[in-house]
Formats: sequence, structure tokens, C-alpha cells
Amino acid sequence: MIFQNMRTASVLPLVALMGITACNNRQPYQATEFPQALTVAENASNVSNLSGNLIIDGSSTVFPVSKAMAQEFKMKNPGVQFTVAVSGTGGGFEKFCTNQTDITGASRPINSLEQQVCQKNNIEYIEMPVAFDGISVVANQQNNFVDCLKIDELRKMWEPGAQGKVSSWNQIRSSFPNQPLKLYGPDPKSGTYDYFTLAVVGEEGKSRGDYTKSEDDTALVKGVSGDRNGLGFFGYAYYIANRDKLKLVAVDNGYGCTKPSPTTISDSSYQPLSRPVFIYVKKSAANRPEVKAFTNFYVAPENANIVLQVGYVPLPNITLNSVSSRFRRGITGSVFGGSGSVIGVGQKAIQEKESN
Repeated sequence: MIFQNMRTASVLPLVALMGITACNNRQPYQATEFPQALTVAENASNVSNLSGNLIIDGSSTVFPVSKAMAQEFKMKNPGVQFTVAVSGTGGGFEKFCTNQTDITGASRPINSLEQQVCQKNNIEYIEMPVAFDGISVVANQQNNFVDCLKIDELRKMWEPGAQGKVSSWNQIRSSFPNQPLKLYGPDPKSGTYDYFTLAVVGEEGKSRGDYTKSEDDTALVKGVSGDRNGLGFFGYAYYIANRDKLKLVAVDNGYGCTKPSPTTISDSSYQPLSRPVFIYVKKSAANRPEVKAFTNFYVAPENANIVLQVGYVPLPNITLNSVSSRFRRGITGSVFGGSGSVIGVGQKAIQEKESN
């Protein structure tokens, strides 16, 4: 059962019944997002006696995958309780490296400052790529003039020097109308923000500050879909879940206009906005039966269809097997060396890193 919408509202009793809480620091995710669980009686021949509690936080991009994995896992393991929350990649690492969570989702690799906090608090972690995403640039559905944007046009919109100066669409391209340019994007604690700014602006974490920002990608969807002059960016799964409300804009990196899709994300032709996404598992929690079982479930090749149905691109089986092997052997640290966002890491590069 896969989650189809991502609205925010108050948590209903159904969440407690199912033993899964999905929330961020401000607004919990609506309980009706969770498909109706089968009862233990209906699943009697398949359920396990596994119990325990898992706390998962981090990236809003990875959130739909973790939520779907938790729901599917719980069908056969009803005794395991989950808290699946959203704090952004940076906010998730803050909690993870101060021993508040078992698993954190990240839309970029851990950076050196986060590594230092983890080391200070004796938190060892196992880094696990789990899918590929294509950051999606989206406009309002009523926008009839922008179909494709060049990287330098996106840079012109988002670079720090644009603040207070670039405020109209015709400043981006003379053929565009003289209408207000309204930008929507992730909060600076977001790994998607980090990656996008590095790929587009050229420096991670640097952009104009006068845009509408949120840790909640569903708020960005609502903003762009309700603003005729709006343009924003977020993970591909959020576009897929809301494609009836948004216009997908192609990106031209010098080799023609390309839109994100399972094919263009998988073959790395949607560049520079394709990237791997991760979970990080705390080593001290990895031997707990419920954490071990859930993590193995998360990266099992037979569950790759969950990733695809959520809206991301599964890793190849050979890569998933390598990731599983790293987890089983308890190999800690990051293969990216604390670099944070890395541009141009495709399927082949991930496989090579995981095999070493």
C-alpha cells in the first residue's frame, strides 16, 4: 500500500491504532494518508512477534519512502511502533547526531560539521543510499510561457545578488511577460536546498533570501499551485503526487531541455539535478531486532517497487545488495568523506563507491 497524498493537518486516532506517528515540529501529517491496515486476524499466517520502537526523522524528500516502507513493514510486524518525522536533512542530522533518533533520512551526504557533532557524541552511523531523485522545477499550471529554463536562467533567479533586484519574469528572458516572479523553495536546513544551490548557483547553501521557504514540501506545492507567477523546486515524488496541480518545467544544462522522469533520472541525463538520497542508521541501534529487520526490509531488492510507486527511482539490485552487505557488516562512516552535496553522482558512481 503506497501513500498518495501528503497534506498536513491534525493527527487522528487512526494513527494511534496503527502505531505510526508522522509529524514534523509544527504540523503532523494527516492520518488519512495511511492506507487502512489489515487486522492481525486477517494477517495471522504472516505476522511476526517482533516488537520495539523506531524513531525516524530527517529529509522531507526521503520522508515519503520511509513512511511507505514503515507502513508496508508494519503489515507483517504489527508489534513494531514507528515515529516518522520531518525536520529537513540538516535538522534531521542535528537530532541524529545528538542521539534523538535511530534513523535519519538525507537528500545529500552528511557534511563535515555534522560528522564532527556525531563524533563528539559518540554516534557511529551506517550510510545507505536508498533511491535516486530528480529535483523538479515546477510552475503554476496556468503559466503558458515557461516550458524550459537554462541553468544560467535558474542561477539568475536564485543567486544571492538577485535579492531585491530580479523580481520580474522578463528579467530572466526578454520574451517572458513583465509579471512578478514569485519563488518558492525549501528551507536552508533542507538537503534539497543545499544540493540545488550547489548545482545551480555554484555554492552550497547560498541563494537569495527573499523567497517563500518551508521545510514542508507540501506547503511549497500549495504555494506554487496557488500563485500564477510562482516557480519552485522540490523532490520528484512531490511533483508526481501533485502533477494535476503543477506544470513540470524542463531544465537545459547545455545539452537540450530535459524533464525528470524515471528514465532520465536513472540514466543521469537529467543533470545536474539528479542525485542519490540516503538513510543513515545509528550503529548502536542497528543490532536491535526491529531496527535490523526494518533496515534490511528497506533495502531489499524485492521492495524496490515501493520506491518506484512513491515516485523515485530504485537503485539497481546489484547496488542494493552492496548496500545490504555494508549494513550486515556494520561498516560505518560515509563514502563521500563528509563532503555534503556532490554533483553528478549517478548509478554507476554509487555502485563503485558501495563496492569499495
